[in-house]
Amino acid sequence: MTVPWGLGVGQGLGVGQGPDGRWHYRRSLASRVIWLTTIAVGMSVALVAVGAYITARVQMQDTLDNALVDRAERAADSDSLLQAGSQGIPSWALGAGDVRIAILDFNNGTLRILDRGPTLELGRPELDVAQGKQDRSLRTIVLAGERYRVVAVPTQQSGVALVIAQPLEDQDRTLRRLGWVTVAFGVFGVIVAALAGWAVASNGLRPVRRLSGSVEEIARTEDFTPLPVEGDDEMARLATAFNHLLVALDASRVRQRQLVADASHELRTPLTALRTNIDLLTMTARSPDGFGGLPPDARDELLDDVRAQIEELTTLIGDLTELARDEPIPVQVEPVDLADVVDHAVQRVRRRAPGLEFEVFTRPWWVIGEDAELERAVTNLLDNAAKWSPEGGQVTVRLSDGVLTVDDQGPGIAESDRAQIFDRFWRSPDARTMPGSGLGLAIVRQVAQRHSGSVQATANASGGARLVLRLPGREKNPYA
Repeated sequence: MTVPWGLGVGQGLGVGQGPDGRWHYRRSLASRVIWLTTIAVGMSVALVAVGAYITARVQMQDTLDNALVDRAERAADSDSLLQAGSQGIPSWALGAGDVRIAILDFNNGTLRILDRGPTLELGRPELDVAQGKQDRSLRTIVLAGERYRVVAVPTQQSGVALVIAQPLEDQDRTLRRLGWVTVAFGVFGVIVAALAGWAVASNGLRPVRRLSGSVEEIARTEDFTPLPVEGDDEMARLATAFNHLLVALDASRVRQRQLVADASHELRTPLTALRTNIDLLTMTARSPDGFGGLPPDARDELLDDVRAQIEELTTLIGDLTELARDEPIPVQVEPVDLADVVDHAVQRVRRRAPGLEFEVFTRPWWVIGEDAELERAVTNLLDNAAKWSPEGGQVTVRLSDGVLTVDDQGPGIAESDRAQIFDRFWRSPDARTMPGSGLGLAIVRQVAQRHSGSVQATANASGGARLVLRLPGREKNPYA
């Protein structure tokens, strides 16, 4: 059984298997903020707590060591130290009930304990001090299950060292309390961090939740009304960018509906005429006389009309297919000599308009693009000029420095219509009775835009129309 991504095993932990077969952690943005805040604050509290504990321990140890060393050095300089022994503890040691006191005599190999506690277990560091090899020694030992800090200093008599050991029970008790307090404050800090993260996620991500709700509402209702934008922070910029996306989607939907409506309108007329002609031919063929009841001229006229309408439908469907391509130029492009494209297009249009004269002047101009698209755009420009030129007229084609100019000797284009002739299915009142789909110049503009160029309509010196196509490129082949 296949487990959907993000469900099944590990769902409670936010673990899921992605499309690539790998396992991923899937958590909401709010939970991530809470976890990151908790971890960051927890680590900070832990570092501070450990640093404070270590600092306190080192400071207490240094204070204790300094006090022990100072006490031992003052006692070692006392005159009554060497007379102490079986007579009892000297006067300077009476106030030192918190320490263990011993005298290590290296000359006689004896250790005299001046208090009444158990024997101290001394080692090489203390012997080195008694021998004069070291100025002092300081270390920690365990005696009868209790930790002691032991200091040894030399006395006035050669070969004799004074040893003082102080229990670390009070210090350890204080450090334990400090440790528990540190842990308690650390846990409290983590809890506060989690609450703070939850508060930040709840309040800081409220605009994100509002934006998500608005996006879901738009996806459900397809209402492309722009979202309100407040402030100038990141969320405001995100809302502004989303509004731009909504405007683009709305415009695309309007263009799509307009294209469908215009295509339906344009297809209705030839389809109706084609259906009428086919019905008439069918009725005639099924009559008792067959086609004999229809004059040959009328029959040929109907068949020619049907053929012309089929060709018109084929052209219209091809133009619609071309306009439906909104994707950018494919990566597999090549250098194209626009002069060769113009020559090929002129040869094609000459065959379709034998009663016109074409004056052509071209200079090499290399464009990076698609040969077929460019030739179709140039052909559409020439077809438009041929359609409006009178019988025996002249079409002038010039290409220089990436500017293709096509002049005809027709009635020209009204200045108010020049901005609309490149729209889909737009036709001037004079052109509605002429053949064509109204998509040829729209295809020219689309091809120009896909090749980072432009196209515009003006008037020439003879009063006819002048269509100008500009395409970026260079005079020499860039890959030659």
